[in-house]
Amino acid sequence: MKKLPSVEDLSVEQKTVLLRTNYDVPIKEGQVVDGTRIDESLSTINYLLEQKAKVIIISHLGRPGGKVVPELSLKPVEKVLTLLLHGDRVKLLENLRFWPGEEANDLNFTQSLASLGDFYVNDAFACSHRQHASIVGLPKLLPSAFGFDFLKEVEVLSEIKEKPYRPVTLILGGAKEDKLEVVEKLLNWVDKILIGGKLPQWVSKSYPEKVMMAQLNPQGKDITLESINQFKEIISLSGTIIWAGPMGVFEEIENEEGTKQIAQAILASQAFKVVGGGDTEAALTKFNLEKNFDYISSGGGAMFDFLAKGTLPGIEAIVKKND
Repeated sequence: MKKLPSVEDLSVEQKTVLLRTNYDVPIKEGQVVDGTRIDESLSTINYLLEQKAKVIIISHLGRPGGKVVPELSLKPVEKVLTLLLHGDRVKLLENLRFWPGEEANDLNFTQSLASLGDFYVNDAFACSHRQHASIVGLPKLLPSAFGFDFLKEVEVLSEIKEKPYRPVTLILGGAKEDKLEVVEKLLNWVDKILIGGKLPQWVSKSYPEKVMMAQLNPQGKDITLESINQFKEIISLSGTIIWAGPMGVFEEIENEEGTKQIAQAILASQAFKVVGGGDTEAALTKFNLEKNFDYISSGGGAMFDFLAKGTLPGIEAIVKKND
């Protein structure tokens, strides 16, 4: 992929920058449980503050469906951010998805957002496969570039896409049915696809031999020991492993074994190890295994879309603006 416009290309001194981050973090009882995604945004925020820019951060949390849902407020994130920035002045707007105009990519909503800033910076790789106002709408209205975390994602994933160590094994889990679309998109590129989590319950068609479907325990909340062992055998022979989505309801001790053992097997392998998606990050944090992966991508769906197509709607929007 050709060089993308960077935040460093913008003259932001004394200007207001709208910074799109990915603060879709796990929150329990009003507290942020895993702040990895907040940490990932700090290099871009600190750079902008050093350049004497005013920073307005825009993000979303969960799927409130265009309505105000108090438990999906970004206020707990704001508290963490204030501590991390030692009181440096940045403004975090409330959850963008409280407004229906965000997911509808509504022009009036986009214009009202754009009126708040002079520049737009996208540092939310994980959301950039979405045709939302804050991803594809704002670049049409403001001079735009990418943040440091976004650029790093593109650099690492481009390298994997173009020159992977083979065999390439894709491990899919979690509960989001749309992950199965990835199987079709990446079938010709990967050597093996292992499917766990809730996904085997959604499968209504047969796949080629390179796709292996886990068996689930009677409660449907974890993969069986037999499936764990079959997956481990394939993992041990892999050259590149890309994993997104836990193997079960890992938050419950009685259903954590699949996710834990698969994570440990990946770490024990000689493969180049990439993990993506918020739930997978949270699982690794729980098991204290997050430091040993070669790369942690903030995106699950976005990571797979990029590996399939080499670009995303959020990338195209800014590239077109800068052509």
